[in-house]
Amino acid sequence: MDNTAISFKRKINIPWLFRMAWRDSRRNRSRLFLFISAIVFGIAALVAIYSFKYNVQNDVNDQAATLIGADLAISGNKPADDKLKHLLDSLGDQRSQERSFASMLYFPRTKGTRLVQIRALQGGFPYYGALETTPEAAGLTFKRGRMALVDKTLMLQFDAKVGDSVKVGNLNFQIAGILNKAPGQSGVMAGIAPVVYIPMQYLEQTGLVKIGSRVNYSFYYMFNSSVNVDKLGKKLDPMLDKAGMRFETIETKKDNTGRAFGDLSRFLSLVGFVALLLGCVGVASAIHIYVKEKIASIAIMRCLGVKSSEAFLIYLIQIVGIGIIGSVTGAILGTAVQHLLPLVFKDFLPFAISVQISWMAIGQGILLGVIISILFALLPLISVRNISPLNTLRISFDESGNRRDPLRWLVYLLILLFVIAFTYLQLDSVVGSILFTLGILIAFMILTATAWLLMRITKAIVKGSWSYLWRQGFANLYRPNNQTIILIVSIGLSTMFICTLYFVQTLLVQQVNLSTSGNQSNMILFDIQSSQEKGVVQLTKQQGLPVLQQVPIVTMRIEQINGKTAADLTKDTTIKIQHGVFAWEYRVTFRDSLTSSEKLLDGKWIGQADPSKEIPVSVEENLSKRGNLKIGDKIVFNVQGVQMPAYVASIRKVNWGKVQTNFQVVFPKGVLEEAPQFHVLMTHVPSNKVSAAFQQVVVKAYPNVSIIDLGLILSVVDELLSKISYVIRFMSAFSIITGIVVLIASVRISKYQRIQESVLLRTLGASRKQIFTITALEYWFLGSLSALTGILIAFAGTYFLAKYSFEIPYSINVLPALVLFLTVSLLTVVIGLLNSRGVLNKPPLEILRTNA
Repeated sequence: MDNTAISFKRKINIPWLFRMAWRDSRRNRSRLFLFISAIVFGIAALVAIYSFKYNVQNDVNDQAATLIGADLAISGNKPADDKLKHLLDSLGDQRSQERSFASMLYFPRTKGTRLVQIRALQGGFPYYGALETTPEAAGLTFKRGRMALVDKTLMLQFDAKVGDSVKVGNLNFQIAGILNKAPGQSGVMAGIAPVVYIPMQYLEQTGLVKIGSRVNYSFYYMFNSSVNVDKLGKKLDPMLDKAGMRFETIETKKDNTGRAFGDLSRFLSLVGFVALLLGCVGVASAIHIYVKEKIASIAIMRCLGVKSSEAFLIYLIQIVGIGIIGSVTGAILGTAVQHLLPLVFKDFLPFAISVQISWMAIGQGILLGVIISILFALLPLISVRNISPLNTLRISFDESGNRRDPLRWLVYLLILLFVIAFTYLQLDSVVGSILFTLGILIAFMILTATAWLLMRITKAIVKGSWSYLWRQGFANLYRPNNQTIILIVSIGLSTMFICTLYFVQTLLVQQVNLSTSGNQSNMILFDIQSSQEKGVVQLTKQQGLPVLQQVPIVTMRIEQINGKTAADLTKDTTIKIQHGVFAWEYRVTFRDSLTSSEKLLDGKWIGQADPSKEIPVSVEENLSKRGNLKIGDKIVFNVQGVQMPAYVASIRKVNWGKVQTNFQVVFPKGVLEEAPQFHVLMTHVPSNKVSAAFQQVVVKAYPNVSIIDLGLILSVVDELLSKISYVIRFMSAFSIITGIVVLIASVRISKYQRIQESVLLRTLGASRKQIFTITALEYWFLGSLSALTGILIAFAGTYFLAKYSFEIPYSINVLPALVLFLTVSLLTVVIGLLNSRGVLNKPPLEILRTNA
């Protein structure tokens, strides 16, 4: 007999560990693949998003010139003075000008009207790219006569054809072509503000640029010689800034566009990361059960002299191997999915996106997948170290020591640090990454606590007098090795995503829809000149419509705040006033009382003033923050060339979401009555037919008056929200699919756990129908509790969003939530029964032999 003692100080035999890991996995590979498949879709989402990000960066670099259309663009919302105009006229080798503003467009043939963005163009702009039109030559030929390019959405909406005429102000223009795309314009913007191009030489004859007209002045330049345009722009910036204008070059456009889509990719990366985290929770739960099943095998290896560290490494090698395979699979799937992202985002992109394989994205995805699968698998794997040879005799495994294992808490800390580090790389903000991590933790904790509470309640309410089938179905929810918590967390989180998205969209559309109900204002007429005010009021009443509100508006700028000017901000950076406060052109009104959308926060409301004294004004709270304004502070307004000193008498909170005229600055009566002004009129139209007829009458009589139809805005908002929700649904689909995979994996694990129980029931005479009923009841309870938890959290989340973020009434239709509840519950039952059919369809002895 060999009495050689086992040496526990021997070196670890790495090749032997790999052979043992391979041999031990032979009967469990399908289950291991199922465990790790939970992370495949999370990795796929991240690889697709990373690839999309890198492709966008490359395409922005390649197409930045076509986005701006020129080497240098200068724009502002007021005309340039003589000195600045002389400078602007001296720049560049080729020059173009553009005036853009909102106005009504009238289609004489179909008698349709629509608020559009008019762009009056002069010169050869765009110098890079082209105005994409049908026919193709129309982008150049329309400038040769009284012709227009009309956005394709308008052409479709009003059944217009090339050669038809449209009326802009006082002039009729022939439609030279259909505008398919303008430089820097996306599909969403075309739907919100459709563009119509006209030659600038006819702008004055339209009669649309009057007092109060909000016109944007743009100047485009192309340099034939080698000029450092960015350096030139920085040199011009102080003078342009003083004039309230800004410049943009190809490089700044590249940076701004890249930054905007960088924010989008970071957001999408976090969405994909949530799916990955969800899958990893499933992995941790699955490996936990897997290790429990391996206790006897590990105990036997320990009896044969295998060290605890060696046993741990054997199963870690299995997890690493499967993690690599799962990550590579996810990377391949993500590379394929990235071909769909340009289609998903086509309405939000102002340029074409190429699709190329990004090896950087693939490498990042695989590395991330391996790291995170190891981290989450370590939680159950570290318990392998505590399995002793005695477990061959005592199969029950004491987990109480695991909770006190310092290594377990170290793994928790590593996971937490990893999540914070990843989100920091996406958000580039320590506070933001911590808040995101806390949000994820809170969501998981709420779902876990809810699941734990439901398990306790279920256990308490089960009575011995109940039917055996019902008692057994309920008992499976809290029996040892149950999957209640992981299923409620995974399915509940996915359900919460979809439900919250739908509820938020419904709330926003309902809020806009409120404007078309009752007798509230749902049509706004603006740019009404003082000489036209009585005529427009009379015309409105002749059409049988109420005049709900008439508001005078005066345009002005802030010249000084407490003696400080825009020039002082440039010299002294310690002044706590945002520069935009001086650059902005304000539309203000005068009245003697607050409106229903306003609330006084500080100071005293003064509704009547003496023009010979310093004038009291009321400012909106956000303006007071940007301008560092307090009660009593001095402001000098420039009212179209006239200096008007005032002081802050009150600060108001304004509900900008309410459909009515709201203002940043309100003057008292007795001051601005004689100032140059225009007017806004609000009315209510009962139907689309009345709305169309009223708009036709107004546009014919007063071409310069613009009309906002809130019914049309409702349809545009609904369409925009639908597009946004489509994007979010597409991304949340990865979380949903991950939830389904986790569900399948968990149910498969549950099947292995209950084989002995099912065999015992079958041996004792239970019929297939009874076991089928018990299984169906268990999964119905699991599915319904998961869905109910997610939906309740969605209800609570949208309530707080509505009350504190959107500040709108909370009203939700529960029918879609009920449909989602039934769908998730039935899906859980179907998956559960499909995975349990092997136990139901085979005799007990065959099952025992198969799983021996």
